[in-house]
Amino acid sequence: MNYLYQRDFLRLLDFSNIELEKIIMLSEKLKKIKKNNQEIQLLKKKNIALIFEKESTRTRCSFEIAAFDQGAHVTYLGPGSTHLGIKESIEDTARVLSRLYDGIEYRGHSHKVIETLARYSNVPVWNGLTEKFHPTQIIADLLTIKEIFPKKQFFEIKCAYVGDSHNNIANSLLEASAILGIELRLVSPKKCWPEKNILNICQEKAKKNKNKIICTENIKEGVKNVDFIYTDVWVSMGEPEKIWKERIALLKKYQVNKNMLDMTDNSSVKVLHCLPALHDKKNAIVESMLKEHNLQDGVEITDSIFQKNQNIIFEQAENRLHTIKAILISSLVKNITF
Repeated sequence: MNYLYQRDFLRLLDFSNIELEKIIMLSEKLKKIKKNNQEIQLLKKKNIALIFEKESTRTRCSFEIAAFDQGAHVTYLGPGSTHLGIKESIEDTARVLSRLYDGIEYRGHSHKVIETLARYSNVPVWNGLTEKFHPTQIIADLLTIKEIFPKKQFFEIKCAYVGDSHNNIANSLLEASAILGIELRLVSPKKCWPEKNILNICQEKAKKNKNKIICTENIKEGVKNVDFIYTDVWVSMGEPEKIWKERIALLKKYQVNKNMLDMTDNSSVKVLHCLPALHDKKNAIVESMLKEHNLQDGVEITDSIFQKNQNIIFEQAENRLHTIKAILISSLVKNITF
């Protein structure tokens, strides 16, 4: 029996540790099957709507290829392609699309929008990113962690998330840690800590599971003996230049560099990054920021550290495909057999 059948995928806290681990196990199987050119199409004749109010590279490509591999058809609805919440209510859009499609992916701004879509839809709704959560990214990260340490349980893993902890990646990582038992340290200035309600819920859940989630401004304390350092860009594209200046000034000392890795006292520490990364001078934005803010060798992560960990980071990116495929199959196939 597939207990994930017809379930929405809005945030990780909606799932149990067993359910999340089943998705990761299915992802591992699907990845192996694809690598061996043995794809079994379980989503034939399924139709999927991809709503992208916010553009993307990895999320769009992963959803599309996952669907195509499995024999499903997709309709891409990019920014400006729908009347969502403008000429037509979110409720009515959900009612219409769920009569036409077997599943709906949404990537946009407000988390309330996807909650409303899910409430009024008769088919599963999947979160490709909102301002609050990015669950499909974190599932891919968990698969990556599992591949690096196949003999370790998640509760044996220590991870430091460094930089801006007041974002959707940090929120979803918090939820994953609370559910699966990963020891998590959010290492950032207090101004960049998560919202108290999300942090309190996750810390309380972690406490019941005898797990530890902390926030600290102290870099040395935060990264000591961790297995992973995880970072993300400090500012999203499209945010005002003033925000860039303020955020970089605030987070400058939290750059992932050799000095920070030395502080871990773990010569085997791995670095995760969900991409895109501002690590080199191969785009005009990074070059201007390096000069203006006297940053060395990258913004949130130095190019030298990025290059040293690129195999892991690009594996993370590829794993978006396999984990999203697992989520689609889990939601749309009543009985999964391989």
